Amino acid sequence: MAKKSVAILQTGSKKLTKAVKMVKKNNSSTYSFVETIINPDLANDWLSKK
Repeated sequence: MAKKSVAILQTGSKKLTKAVKMVKKNNSSTYSFVETIINPDLANDWLSKK
């Protein structure tokens, strides 16, 4: 017999933002990308950090 799928209704949602930052490596001229998923209110603080 097949199982019946049950959907769960979520009442609240989280608003999140994916932030991507380019970071220069210490002893070379190459860059790497650092990405994270954070609250939109904290995005500017995270991007301004070195």
